[in-house]
Amino acid sequence: MTSKYGPWGIVAGGSDGIGAAFAHEMAARGLNVVLVARRIPVLEAFAEEIRAKHGVEVRTVALDLSASGALAELASVTSDIEVGLFVYNAGGDDFSTPFLDKDLATHLLLVHRNCDSVLEAAYRFGGPMVTRGRGGVVLVTSGAAWAGGATLATYGATKAFDLILAEALWAEWHASGVDVLSLVLGKTDTPSMRRVFDAKGEPYGEVADPADVAREALDHLGDGPTWIFGSPDPTGASPLGALSRRDAVLVMSRAR
Repeated sequence: MTSKYGPWGIVAGGSDGIGAAFAHEMAARGLNVVLVARRIPVLEAFAEEIRAKHGVEVRTVALDLSASGALAELASVTSDIEVGLFVYNAGGDDFSTPFLDKDLATHLLLVHRNCDSVLEAAYRFGGPMVTRGRGGVVLVTSGAAWAGGATLATYGATKAFDLILAEALWAEWHASGVDVLSLVLGKTDTPSMRRVFDAKGEPYGEVADPADVAREALDHLGDGPTWIFGSPDPTGASPLGALSRRDAVLVMSRAR
């Protein structure tokens, strides 16, 4: 992995859940890792865990990716290293509620973190990869991107943005030696998912293991543009693709 992508990888949203699983898997494959998240004590403790288990270099960058200037700061503090793999995993929605039950500021922060910051990350870190002729970008998106659904308006819309952005970047960059993968996930056992279900008092049901997600995504990073985790046809079409748009929206809404 280091020879194909480079010595360093960044995991945005890298302190728990899927991001933590990516950090472990990347380090296990020899990459030094930059962990990006908001909570400094959690970041530092997790960095020590990665160093002890995998023997790689680990940097921590405490940033709120919904804040203005966060990606410019991240690019600045990592300007002395060659970043060959960027995983953008931040952007879960802890509160699956009707559109008008959230205040406008909450919606706009989610849009900024899941759209503006993702685009800026791809631009700032993907550009040098294209210039070098090697690298990889993983944008973690969601089955919520397949169609609109009740209580998923903003979250689903942002994840659709990420899915289409990754596919377009794959089309532009894969001939230059840069792999881009839109990683579409269903229900995955993360702290964010547990908060949503705990708030509703609902059982978790069948969920994916973040370690399996990270391992499969890195194994298939070169099989873009899109990988649907858990699907019998992971490079195939949307599972709702045979439905009319209206029926797809109704199915998505009943699933909530």
